Amino acid sequence: MKKYSAFTLLAITLMLSCKKTGVNSEENVSPEKLTSQQIDAFIKKKFEADHRFEWSSANDQMIWSALQESDRVLSVGYMPVGMSAADIKLETVDINDEKWMNAKKEVLNIILTEEQKLNKNISLKDIIQWEENVLPVIDVNVSGFSTIQKLRASNLVRYAEPMGYEPKEVAGKVLSSSGCGSNTAESGLMANVDYATILPASKQSWNYQYHKIPNAWAKTTGAGVKVFIIDTGCEYDQENLGTAFNQGYSSGRTVDKIVTLPRNTFLGIPYGSAEIPDDGCGHGTSMAGACAAPRGTDGAACGVAYNCNLVVCRAAADVFLDESREVKGASDAFTNAANRADVKIISMSMGKITSSSQLSDAIKYAYGKNKLIFCAAGTSFGWTSGWFGVIFPGYMSQVNAVTGVRDNQFTTTCTDCHDGSETDFTIVMEKASNERHPLTLAMTGNIPSTVGGSSVSTATAAGIAALVWSRFPALTRDQVLNKLVQSSANYPNRNSSLGWGNINADAATN
Repeated sequence: MKKYSAFTLLAITLMLSCKKTGVNSEENVSPEKLTSQQIDAFIKKKFEADHRFEWSSANDQMIWSALQESDRVLSVGYMPVGMSAADIKLETVDINDEKWMNAKKEVLNIILTEEQKLNKNISLKDIIQWEENVLPVIDVNVSGFSTIQKLRASNLVRYAEPMGYEPKEVAGKVLSSSGCGSNTAESGLMANVDYATILPASKQSWNYQYHKIPNAWAKTTGAGVKVFIIDTGCEYDQENLGTAFNQGYSSGRTVDKIVTLPRNTFLGIPYGSAEIPDDGCGHGTSMAGACAAPRGTDGAACGVAYNCNLVVCRAAADVFLDESREVKGASDAFTNAANRADVKIISMSMGKITSSSQLSDAIKYAYGKNKLIFCAAGTSFGWTSGWFGVIFPGYMSQVNAVTGVRDNQFTTTCTDCHDGSETDFTIVMEKASNERHPLTLAMTGNIPSTVGGSSVSTATAAGIAALVWSRFPALTRDQVLNKLVQSSANYPNRNSSLGWGNINADAATN
């Protein structure tokens, strides 16, 4: 009998095992799963080098590992054969067109074929997380490493990336309560210091003077312009965003409350109650108030564009988009706003550490529909403090990133506000003396709350844009933006970290 070495016997055994089970070692044997610490170290290194993180820079192993370390939802952007992702104008894509439908079908077949190697009983119904009606995107629950490999190698796939992974050091610190719970009535507000009392019986926030908003009100109050706020919703009990939306000097306008945030799921199975537009966080209510609260008779805080129309969308549970369903909610909010002819301005004071190609798609789609978009430059969470610049999606070229500065030095950002080369505008929103922030609507009642960060800066800038567009309704999106740029403090010399600087609403409406 011929003798074999132990190594040879082992090799033969492995070959026979693979043949018997039908396993292809190159396609189906998963690599070692990277830990969250390893993934986060890679992300941070990319940030320190590039000031952003795109999942396209990660290899297949990291994509697969990040899926395992999150909620396992993979976002897949597809396209027909022969097309280049860079050449696709998303606002012109009809996903019901035959060539796009065929591309989707082929991509789904790749996913199903690979996932059935792990579970022969799995079906497309088990795999698809959410149906997409606008963008060429598929959201799927996948487990196989080979699935990632096949997708990323396919000329039908624009991207394949985890939707819900965020660095654990950040996610663990901010949890799911980021930006929530602080929208309560503020005691100790002082007349003629923190606010000015204006007719008929309203409070004008202390920071409005720095942007000459009261001067602009002599010419325009936002009438006829609709602003779409993507945030955590709108509190039903705040009458000034409901039954009292039209009162005093505010009249003839509308407020809509919608929800795009999907239900919670576990392993792809929905659970709990369906989401509603009501604000369970408080952040969305404060943004809506800062932008468009009525100039009323009840002593509440007045918004910048107090006669504009408003849509408040509950797209996320909090301001840190660290779940797949929140990314989906924000993406659907942008496409919803994009497809409304009556919406001119979109404001989102939320963001992510890592990028999302799906959310990028949605923003590009809205931009292609000629919407004027404002996004927050970001607020620090410890891990990001000191070196982290403008957050996603604020750094995208299709949006205008806004940050906050102090009232004594317009070149000094607020305590927690981010800045960077992608910043476009600044808003004065923090007193250097006591860190007082601008007034807005609390969750209930007429006593104002206060709100800070790049969040309120973004909503304020959107309100100023509404004043300009209301004053000049025939202008295009780009012409309105040019008005804002040319009226800002740094024009014509853009600052390297604060952009065009503080907007002058009076000059912009001349």
